[in-house]
Amino acid sequence: MPTQSTPYLSDPSGREHVLEKEITRLGRAVENEIVVLEKRASREHARIRREGRRSLLEDLGSTNGTFLNGERLNGPISLRDGDQITVGDVTFTFHDPEMTSAETPFPELDINLEAAEVRLDRKLVSLSPKEFALLAHLHQNRGKVCSKDEIGRAVWSEYQEGVFDYQIENLVRRLRTKIEADPNAPQLLLTLRGLGYKLVG
Repeated sequence: MPTQSTPYLSDPSGREHVLEKEITRLGRAVENEIVVLEKRASREHARIRREGRRSLLEDLGSTNGTFLNGERLNGPISLRDGDQITVGDVTFTFHDPEMTSAETPFPELDINLEAAEVRLDRKLVSLSPKEFALLAHLHQNRGKVCSKDEIGRAVWSEYQEGVFDYQIENLVRRLRTKIEADPNAPQLLLTLRGLGYKLVG
């Protein structure tokens, strides 16, 4: 039996659909955990994947798209308590009893490398190609310290003779203005003196 802390969806009729499995599929086919009997819904429309305490919503290549709070999904995105998920013309509300607030004090960074899309607290962030290349490299090595030499090779692959430290420092500074609430007190992109940089979160 699911506990009271298990996330769930409520449909327009008020019925609750508990997300007790690792993957919950939504769509028109009867094999789905949540069947959406609606002509604009695809047979396999979307799914919610639980990863630890996170619940990720993902469109499964549906014809009409999956919408989160009125915005069409381009890639997997973390759900928050109170989110509105629209499949076809049916809107579900996501509930997470363990979330004490819809806002989290720690910045939430979502990076979709395939779509070259970055969101901070689910708002799209506009990055230059070099800023994105730096963030993508740090993301692929998340939790690991990346040296300036590594970053130089990854971001400025066109410069065979190497990159100056000040170029990397300036790029890190510019990226922080885009992804940190306070660039002078970074929470996501950390400097490890004498070693390099690390992306956390």
